[in-house]
Amino acid sequence: MPKTIKKETIHAKGLDIGIYTSDYENKFISLTDIAKYKSIQPSVTIHNWLRGRDVVEFLGLWEKLHNPDFKLIGFDKFNFNRV
Repeated sequence: MPKTIKKETIHAKGLDIGIYTSDYENKFISLTDIAKYKSIQPSVTIHNWLRGRDVVEFLGLWEKLHNPDFKLIGFDKFNFNRV
């Protein structure tokens, strides 16, 4: 049976931000909705944010801790600490 995705909405500074959950414990905030506050082209904002070194390191650490199938060897080319 497919998981049902539940969406809630919070309001911040006049902006609706979607919050998604499928297990009613872990909630995920929509980065696209947050980026709409910064720009009318949220994809550009997210693209620029993902280019940051600290963001890439955070995503690698998060995947290592929470994703048992994470391929650490493939991530090494993005890891700036190994230069």
